[in-house]
Amino acid sequence: MSKIGKLPISVPNGVTVEINSKNVKVVGPKGNLSLVLPATIDAKLEDGELLVIRNSQEDQAMAMHGTFRSHLSNFVKGVTEGWSKTLEMVGTGYRAEVSGRDLVLAVGFSHPVKINAPEGIDFKVEKTDITVSGIDKELVGLICARIRAVRPPEPYKGKGIKYKGEIIRRKAGKAAKAGA
Repeated sequence: MSKIGKLPISVPNGVTVEINSKNVKVVGPKGNLSLVLPATIDAKLEDGELLVIRNSQEDQAMAMHGTFRSHLSNFVKGVTEGWSKTLEMVGTGYRAEVSGRDLVLAVGFSHPVKINAPEGIDFKVEKTDITVSGIDKELVGLICARIRAVRPPEPYKGKGIKYKGEIIRRKAGKAAKAGA
């Protein structure tokens, strides 16, 4: 049995979980999220805890058991606390600003790069930090990856957009190579 899949998910006060056959809907103070379970996975609510149950012993079902339990756990946390990630811009003249619901980046191209915020995602900019927040962990990570892909950090000077706390492996330049 999956070590993660068998753990119950505690449902805090103010969060309701609705289970209609294979559709699980989690509603909380920040919003609502829904997930369709595969045929081999079921969910049930007992004593304020959400349980994810596997119907078969197939390899596919065993692989999906922990995965869908983690998705539902992330949903419960998302509708109560929310998720956020912070990106950092490193480079002279690199700027970001929020224009309406969109993020506008000036990162060394001849034109500004505009990133549209999907429903449920908010941007916040403070100096060189960009904070992406929302209730869906998967969507927050996807938007952060798209922002980072605009100008990924390069290994020589470290310029670009990186995650806060990410360590960029640096390479020696030509001068260091010639002197050795």
